[in-house]
Amino acid sequence: MEDRAAAPGKTHTLRFPQLEREITAREDETLFESARRHGVRIVGACGGRGTCGSCLVQVTDGTVVETGAPLARRGRNTGKRRWLHSCQLSARGDCTIAVAPRSLAPVVRAEAAAVAGEVLALDAAVVAQDVTVPAASLQDSRSDVDRVLRALGTPDLAVDLDAARRLPAQLRESGNDREWRLRAWTQDGELIACGPCGRRTLGLAVDFGTTNVAAFLVDLDRGERVATLGVENPQVAWGADVITRINHALHGGEGAAALRTAAIEVLNALAHDLCASVGQTAADIVELAICGNTAMHHLLLGLPVRQLGRAPFVATACDGIRIRARELGLATAPGARVELAPNIGGFVGGDHVAALLATEPEWRPRQAAIVMDIGTNTEISLVVRDRLFSTSAPSGPALEGGHISCGMRAAEGAIERVSLDGGRIRIRTIGHHQPVGLCGSGVLDALAVLREGGFIDGRGRIAKQHPDIVTVAGQRAVQLAPEVHFTQLDVRAVQLAKAAIRTATALLLDEAGIAVDAIERFVIAGSFGAYIDVASGIATGLFPALPRERFVQVGNAAGLGVRRLLVSRRDRAHARELARSCRLVELSTRADFQKVFLHNIGFN
Repeated sequence: MEDRAAAPGKTHTLRFPQLEREITAREDETLFESARRHGVRIVGACGGRGTCGSCLVQVTDGTVVETGAPLARRGRNTGKRRWLHSCQLSARGDCTIAVAPRSLAPVVRAEAAAVAGEVLALDAAVVAQDVTVPAASLQDSRSDVDRVLRALGTPDLAVDLDAARRLPAQLRESGNDREWRLRAWTQDGELIACGPCGRRTLGLAVDFGTTNVAAFLVDLDRGERVATLGVENPQVAWGADVITRINHALHGGEGAAALRTAAIEVLNALAHDLCASVGQTAADIVELAICGNTAMHHLLLGLPVRQLGRAPFVATACDGIRIRARELGLATAPGARVELAPNIGGFVGGDHVAALLATEPEWRPRQAAIVMDIGTNTEISLVVRDRLFSTSAPSGPALEGGHISCGMRAAEGAIERVSLDGGRIRIRTIGHHQPVGLCGSGVLDALAVLREGGFIDGRGRIAKQHPDIVTVAGQRAVQLAPEVHFTQLDVRAVQLAKAAIRTATALLLDEAGIAVDAIERFVIAGSFGAYIDVASGIATGLFPALPRERFVQVGNAAGLGVRRLLVSRRDRAHARELARSCRLVELSTRADFQKVFLHNIGFN
């Protein structure tokens, strides 16, 4: 590496042989920023701010300089080359870059699981009708719109402008000189789209998570889910947690615009791929429903987020919002309505409302129940008879593998299970591949095993002398695999996450005036919640020590809830009622928050 000042406007070529990609890099940006600008994925939990140390690359050829922060100088030696942090490097010539394996591993869990052959109770707002329209002639020169509305039997129906623009071509491609046949979709007294006869009426439901985006294509004629797809949220390139993204959005207009563009692009890509899988096009989607936390909701809609990132954490809008697809820039039917799930407020968003809707059969019959969706921002509701208390815990991305030195998403080669066998650590990876990192369920297991085996003391300090304990970058670490370590800083990150969640649970119980033993059902939602070992959660103090039979893991409940919002007007109205009935509890205002939080950090 050399110490060379950046030349304004000068660019170089970065070659990524593993990806068969070449991109340009400016001298005034880091390698991480260059990769993000071109859509090359490099893990970077902190969004390139130089605080997490996860964006490892090897510069196998070419010249780079350090940008001043110390992380790059702490690169790991791996044979003849060093792993360096791409957010601390800038190109000063053409370079060849090798990306760490955990940035390249194919994702296998993206919160898109759903019941095979699922059919939902249908109360759709969109109505489809196949009609035969007399072709225009010199004797019958009525407008195209007029003849279609009369064929529908609703001559006074309003017509969406984009539907009118497309109608002439659609009519003349649909029949012969005597008659035209087409399918018309109407909603709320308006013709919103037309298409060929027999075309499926398609709706798209999306759970827009901080880490993953899960999309579900639904046949609105029958309520049947016909295709499912989940991908990583491309906004992770700007940070693994919502606070980092909010801060990025506040850096002039470009930050918010980049995040919004990334959101729209991934929605359009999902719509295209899902429709192609059933032989239709994204333009056939005539209804959408989207849920997400409050920050994702605001960034998608282009709403201000400054006040959301500062106390008292006020949302711009909470009630359900309905807009046209074209207002978002979606490549669906332009006149399609997009239903945004209502938020509860602050950092308790529409995804939690959707989860409450989907899990209601689990908690409604109980005297006291908890619904918890664990993620970078953990949302929790305590149900006590007819009262709902909701809050969020700033757990950060540690429990999903973010801000962990060898952390990664749930992809092939990720360590998902850790256990003890004869005093030695044993691991299991997703797909039984060579271990390349540690995903969320493995992180929690690792912490439980370290505590059980005496590797860490009651305060979380790695203390035991053991063949599996090594020194990495000057700090103690447990070696889980040849290239995968769980360091002292990783232990601290998970301690902070589990303490935040357990504190939120304890203070909600106190707010409602009930004891922990009164909880009859503990619902764990979300992709992470579907794969964790509840015993590990109890052992680490993440969950209270309740009987195992009181816990139920429901997977992506928000995904089921948003599918119900898509197909049912009744469920939309009920979701609004649920959101309005929740009492939002702001934990940071409680005088005992710090005391309870410190109590929950340790393991005693």
